[in-house]
Amino acid sequence: MDVNAATALLGGLSPAQFMRRHWQKKPLLVRQAWGHVQPPLARADLFALAGRDDVESRLVVREGSRWRMKRGPFTRRALPALSRRDWTLLVQGLDLHDDGARSMLDRFRFVPEARLDDLMVSFATAGGGVGPHFDSYDVFLLQVQGRRRWRIGPLTDRSLVEGLPVKILSRFEPTEDWVLEPGDMLYLPPLWGHDGIAEDECMTCSVGFRVPSRDVLAAELLQQLADELEPDDDDPLYRDAGQAATATPAAIPAQLADFAGRALRRALADPKLLARALGVRLTEPKPQVWFDGGGPLPANGGALALDRRTRMMYDAHHVFINGEAFRAAGSDARLMRQLADQRRLDARAWARASADARALLDDWAEAGWLHAEPA
Repeated sequence: MDVNAATALLGGLSPAQFMRRHWQKKPLLVRQAWGHVQPPLARADLFALAGRDDVESRLVVREGSRWRMKRGPFTRRALPALSRRDWTLLVQGLDLHDDGARSMLDRFRFVPEARLDDLMVSFATAGGGVGPHFDSYDVFLLQVQGRRRWRIGPLTDRSLVEGLPVKILSRFEPTEDWVLEPGDMLYLPPLWGHDGIAEDECMTCSVGFRVPSRDVLAAELLQQLADELEPDDDDPLYRDAGQAATATPAAIPAQLADFAGRALRRALADPKLLARALGVRLTEPKPQVWFDGGGPLPANGGALALDRRTRMMYDAHHVFINGEAFRAAGSDARLMRQLADQRRLDARAWARASADARALLDDWAEAGWLHAEPA
């Protein structure tokens, strides 16, 4: 992707301009960002997907000032009639279950993969929505069917209405009001209030980018560091040869607390260990994801493509895929980075892989993490 080339997706801005001017700063409305857009799934197929145990789905129904929310899976009979107003079906992680939905994300790969969360689809009958709310992540709201009215505004008060099953702002003051038609798109940074109400039967794709909080990320990394640390025979032992006899045996010795602090600081000070823990965490599949086993790669021909569920990233010293880390250097590292960036390798590219890299690709193919395309 040429990040300096203007694109209709961003209203004539280049990805570089968009990231400088709007990303994490201010909203952007783009009319006809995606010409001739089509829903990734037909309505019946979306309803069928919401009936599966491995798919995260929610049903939100408004009845006057009352709201009801239920989590799936849903049989078709459990969903309200299409003739009924004011209901919404949310299907999370559509990119994990449909290749067409996964390919829609390719247009947004000017944002680091580490930030990508998923593609969610919101189906609604007239009047349907989830109420005025805010999200803690960046989102592109692409209208793919019907029309939806969006009211947005910066937040001055994040307080919520109490006693509801959905998080609705108690004091929402919109500053903009637009009706989006198929192909129109709205970008919103985190913590912007917004309220989307279907004008008629409609479908909206939400491309979300996660925003990790400092404390949650720290907790996850500390847990991963604990898994990464491998004590060896040379690991220094705590020494307290100068410990005096004590009349308060339950008191934790100050020197032991100091030893523990130095041990933790030493682990955190290792940049490669910390980078490895971060890469593993960022590429871990979601809990509902599993892979069907594949087979070894063919001896000749065909390109390689990552499975739609695979998360693959890299840093200066490692390649990460689906929660596993591998040291990589030289030409093999360049090949693996190409696979991660493009999610595909043509036959000529992977024919240059070393025996070790080829063995690794074979392992990933047998795990179902990547697939060979027909020659």
